[in-house]
Amino acid sequence: MTHSKGLPGLRGTDHLGITAPDFDEAVDFFTHVLGLEPFYEMGPFESNEDDFMLDMLNVNPRAVIRRVKQFRCGSNTNIELFEYESPDQRREMPKNSDWGGHHIALYVDDIDVAMDHLRAHEVRLMPGGGGPTIIDGPEAGLRSCYFLTPWGMQMELITYPDGKGYTKDTDRRLWDPRS
Repeated sequence: MTHSKGLPGLRGTDHLGITAPDFDEAVDFFTHVLGLEPFYEMGPFESNEDDFMLDMLNVNPRAVIRRVKQFRCGSNTNIELFEYESPDQRREMPKNSDWGGHHIALYVDDIDVAMDHLRAHEVRLMPGGGGPTIIDGPEAGLRSCYFLTPWGMQMELITYPDGKGYTKDTDRRLWDPRS
């Protein structure tokens, strides 16, 4: 009997889901500042008579998804934007160090040009961002800069035009947006 080493049929990440406090502001930011390609919009979704929202999405049974919009992000993972209302909704952004903390890293060809673009749109870049290229270890060749969306979600610009250092130690490869 052959045992699977993981999820059968797994091909990769389809999308990242994000809930923003101001849906229209987030649509504008994703579209006009980051340049994501907007696609279709759906909603609302709710259930006042059963536990569909709890059973399907693990949210409060009376939660309402007002709107959902899909965006294409370059040549890989899509972003799905949500506008939720819920009686038990938490309204603070997790830090990377919090349980459930996260960030989205966007690969760019020229990080200096990308940082200038974000500054021109008054996006808050983290003060230590855009520093020197890493010179040692598995991420040698990488340079990055964290920034915050208008609603405070953490994102990152990342570049490694000549690859990452780990490739010297193995024939295996992480997915690479440069190819």
